[in-house]
Amino acid sequence: MATLAERLADYIRACFSGIWIETHEQADCLAEIAALCRHEHWPLASWDLERGLQSAGQIDAPANDPLTAIRAAAGLAAPEGAALLVLHNFHRFLQSLEIVQAMIHQLQAGKQSRVCLVVLAPVVAIPVELEKLFVVLEHALPAREQLAEIARSIATEAQELPTGDQFDRVLDAASGLTRLEAESAFALSLVRQGRIEPAALWELKAQLLKKSGLLRLYRGEETFADLGGLEAVKEFCTRALRPGRNPRVRPRGVLLLSPPGCGKSLLCKALGQEVGRPTLLLDIGALMGSLVGQTEQNIRQALRLADAMQPCVLFCDELDKGLAGAANSGPTDSGVATRLFGTLLTYLSDHESDVFFVATANSIARLPAEFTRAERFDAIYFLDLPGAAQRRAIWQLHLNKFGLDPSQPRPIDADWTGAEIHSCCRLAALLDVPLVDAAHRIVPVARTAAESIQELRRWASGRCLDAQAGGIYQA
Repeated sequence: MATLAERLADYIRACFSGIWIETHEQADCLAEIAALCRHEHWPLASWDLERGLQSAGQIDAPANDPLTAIRAAAGLAAPEGAALLVLHNFHRFLQSLEIVQAMIHQLQAGKQSRVCLVVLAPVVAIPVELEKLFVVLEHALPAREQLAEIARSIATEAQELPTGDQFDRVLDAASGLTRLEAESAFALSLVRQGRIEPAALWELKAQLLKKSGLLRLYRGEETFADLGGLEAVKEFCTRALRPGRNPRVRPRGVLLLSPPGCGKSLLCKALGQEVGRPTLLLDIGALMGSLVGQTEQNIRQALRLADAMQPCVLFCDELDKGLAGAANSGPTDSGVATRLFGTLLTYLSDHESDVFFVATANSIARLPAEFTRAERFDAIYFLDLPGAAQRRAIWQLHLNKFGLDPSQPRPIDADWTGAEIHSCCRLAALLDVPLVDAAHRIVPVARTAAESIQELRRWASGRCLDAQAGGIYQA
């Protein structure tokens, strides 16, 4: 992939007079631009609200006057080659019609004089009058090689820098951070642990996700040992995410379909801990915004954040409920749910990042048909009510968890889910009663939702994989 300087040089040589660079690291971005201008012998000036207009030619402009800075751009024109005026955070001033009009005149004149206006801003907020006059570039976050250089520059002693697989885990944890954030996190890790470790990096990432409000980093301690049964789906996920797999093939994810209480959510939460990846929680409902276009912007930003956090597990619980209105959203919400669904479908098919998307659903009827086609997910698993062997394993787990006597009689548990076994053990410990007495307070979902479970089994038969036995599920 071409560097920012290479892409910028191509546009400038092609006489683009307006370039908008989306960046959160304006100092590093300006340094790359300055290096390019020195190499090409192009005049360079920069303006920000605090320091005003600065250049080698000492062009004078009031520090707080953006309009004068734009008008001064014409004075940068060189007899040969191009000239650049870099404007920091200029999106804050584009609500003024006078400034917008001055930029239009300068951008049009810049085609002939080869003076380019370069806006550095953390967002792309171009007024409609300027949309056709600007091209948008993205200042990429640091790659692994650059993150490794930053880590080596922070660690002054050999013992402070991990090696081998541990260093790879540090770089995985640093992926998605800016250069300054990575440098600060490495320094924090040295202060706390005396060496660079992933923990401080994930702490900083959790803060970034919390500030966005779109994703949440799950920090539970569950593993597959806390989950009875489901051996086939466990084996598939751990094999798909194993270290050293073919680097040319990226796993996409799995869709888990089952009645409530069969362990879908617990499996997803345990997966990240099992394979050594962070688990990000995506709540479709939290993406809905009250302003026009806000929902669509939120889903795109959430998926960009997930890509920045790679390698990771992206967990979307109760997806069928979040997308329930996609089929007929036009009359009810002006098509917002449909557009959100379309963005998610495109991401599932096309994303190249190392993000393993895991979704759960209780009803296939609420999911649009195109959601389950091949190459959206690596596999669609059906988690049926646990069989006798699974129930025995689940009883043992929860009896140990709540400190109950494993030799006491157990209630008749045919068609019980794992959640109901957990509830029975919890109530027995809470009320200090035998398991058989606690069972009188539980009505299994197989009884309360018998018709919907049978319908779900009929649909899954021949269409889904069996989460316990493997192969095609047969009702």
